[in-house]
Amino acid sequence: MKNIFFNAHHSPAGAFATFTLGYPDASGGFGIELGKPADHDVYVGLESVDGSAFELLPFFDDHNAGRERERYEVDAATHADTSSTAEGHLASDFIPDDSEPWITGFDHEQIRRDFQVGSDTWSAGDLTFTIHTSMPAIPDPDTASVDALRLPLLPAVAVEVTVDNRGCDRARRALFGFRGSDPYCGMRNIVGPNQIRGVGQGRRVAIMSADVDVRPGLGFQLADILRPKHPEDLDFGLGICGALTFDVPAGVVRTVRFAVCFYRDGIATSGLDGRYYYTRLFRDIEEVGAYALDHFDELTLASREADAVIDNSNLSDDQRFMLAHAIHSYYGNTQLLDVDGRPVWVVNEGEYRMMNTFDLTVDQLFFEMKLNPWCVKNVLDLYVERYSYRDQVAFPGEDSLHPGGLSFTHDMGVANVFSRPGYSSYERPGLHGCFSYMTHEQLVNWVCTAGCYLAQTGDWSWYRKQESVFRDCLQSLLNRDHPDANHRNGLMGLDSSRTRGGTEITTYDSLDASLGQARNNVYMATKTWACYLALEAVFEHAGEVGLAQTSSEQAERCAQSIVASADVDGRLPALIGEGNTAGIISAIEGLVMPYYMGLSDCISPTGRFGALVRAMSRHLRAVLMPGVCLFPDGGWKLSSTSDNSWLSKIYLCQFVAREILGIDGADITRNADAAHVAWLVDQKCGYHAWSDQMVAGHALGSRYYPRGVTAILWLDEGSRESKQEARAKTFVYHRNRNRKAKPVAAQPAA
Repeated sequence: MKNIFFNAHHSPAGAFATFTLGYPDASGGFGIELGKPADHDVYVGLESVDGSAFELLPFFDDHNAGRERERYEVDAATHADTSSTAEGHLASDFIPDDSEPWITGFDHEQIRRDFQVGSDTWSAGDLTFTIHTSMPAIPDPDTASVDALRLPLLPAVAVEVTVDNRGCDRARRALFGFRGSDPYCGMRNIVGPNQIRGVGQGRRVAIMSADVDVRPGLGFQLADILRPKHPEDLDFGLGICGALTFDVPAGVVRTVRFAVCFYRDGIATSGLDGRYYYTRLFRDIEEVGAYALDHFDELTLASREADAVIDNSNLSDDQRFMLAHAIHSYYGNTQLLDVDGRPVWVVNEGEYRMMNTFDLTVDQLFFEMKLNPWCVKNVLDLYVERYSYRDQVAFPGEDSLHPGGLSFTHDMGVANVFSRPGYSSYERPGLHGCFSYMTHEQLVNWVCTAGCYLAQTGDWSWYRKQESVFRDCLQSLLNRDHPDANHRNGLMGLDSSRTRGGTEITTYDSLDASLGQARNNVYMATKTWACYLALEAVFEHAGEVGLAQTSSEQAERCAQSIVASADVDGRLPALIGEGNTAGIISAIEGLVMPYYMGLSDCISPTGRFGALVRAMSRHLRAVLMPGVCLFPDGGWKLSSTSDNSWLSKIYLCQFVAREILGIDGADITRNADAAHVAWLVDQKCGYHAWSDQMVAGHALGSRYYPRGVTAILWLDEGSRESKQEARAKTFVYHRNRNRKAKPVAAQPAA
């Protein structure tokens, strides 16, 4: 990876807050509830050996200096006073700020970066700057104690600044600070309990330290803080720059600990009145800082443990980078709310800030199930209670309506505004593309997510509470296939009445019909097949033999329809039976669901659905070719007819290709991964942290995004059988031995 200058989130879990850093100039900073970086000047630096300058990491903009002062001194000329002295300060405290351009950035060639999932370390000259984050396992707030929740939900990030002054015969000053931008509250110095010192903006963002000689300061510009003419200048209330400074004696190495803290008090959302859950655990930002600094060792230990998860894996360097980067972005979008005493988990959709977008939930599932499975159940329950609806369905081009059934909205709201019950912020009637309804896809997503949750947890008490929902989901799926059972083929054939003459779309809303249209889409067909398998397994466990039989038959019909649609070269059409012959990689996506439900026989090339699995393998080999579904650089194109390729989905399909279909090779793995990394760190993309939608390798949508954690699947590659057996035992999946499943036979090409 050649370019180290890309933004990355550094975020506490559930706070929808981020310390974003990595892209040059004023392009990072401290953000709460934003869909983009805060664009703060962030100051991290050290006095030079000879004392002539301060050298900073390149996360500030020189042009910002002095502008605030000009608003007040409209006509006046400013004259430097060089006569002040005071005992106990460095000689450099009293050098006038207009004598030399003595605040500068380190040369980019001098800077090194070690970016990992739990730590992000920058080094230049004698300065080292490390940001620590973790992958916390959050206890279920419904059952956990306050003490058990405080550390994993602490809205703070641990930071260390180390100065190696062994090569210098004089004391040197170091700093960490930022230039605030909140128009509603000013910057302030913080003097808290237990000798805590800090700078912050209002009550929402702060940098704090418990080191006794760390000095907070404010000024119009950084120079006012680094070399004040009078000690009292550091308390200048009009200053919009704030920094903490400390001195390092000659000949020693010193590390100072900082806590970057966030706090959003009061009601934060509308539609549903929610407060941040951490406000139940901490009184204010000062208490957050004190707790973080008091538990600093635990925070850094969690950081190292997170690093070890990936360090001890068999992933390549490119894979490790992409997984780490994606996890950073995921946590930057997480939000845990307290709504009338009930915890509500939200993952916000990056730059769009839509809340719990369901087609992200189903992909983030694999990550959340490893750490916080209660989050999955929490989201599923709220979709049932508030964001479900019932509709009718219609054949394309016809006005006659037929019974539809239960489904779920695309999202729960946007930008801290919960949508009205039964409606998303996104979906609109009368459309044939972006912003239309995703009724069938979200129905499938609820079932697949719920099936995976049950398989991984064995939480059958939850199933009993939602038993009627599972039944209704099956009936709704049947109705969307065909109103006449004798004409069903396992696919989606009718559109929701909510479209009002429009057509349903998929999560690939900004792509052409090859992936954008839901009806008869082979991508949706494979996910629907997986959905029926989930229902079959759930109903069999529950003793609902008839419902399990119906689900099984639908899975078989769906598989047969997919297999029969292949052409003589083995390619599956993007839209079955509609003449669209575009090749799409995402046809294989749905295979991941039975894998995670422990249904190993269903994804074996010699198993119950062997013909389908073999057809998927032939299809992927046929489309994964240069000029079809490979870009010239080796990156993957999800559709042969679109340059818009989504990294989160590529990560998922790579897992399916290698782990389930057994397809590997440098041409689709190593070269592709290198291309995908290059997309993310490209100078045009690096500002937006991890981004999903890459149009010909450039981030043009779904930026600052959480869904890349599909890459967590890569950690499960290898030793497939043992993992499958473990999952099957968790699901307690017992096939009805008295009912023989009909194998899916290969069908002639349509």
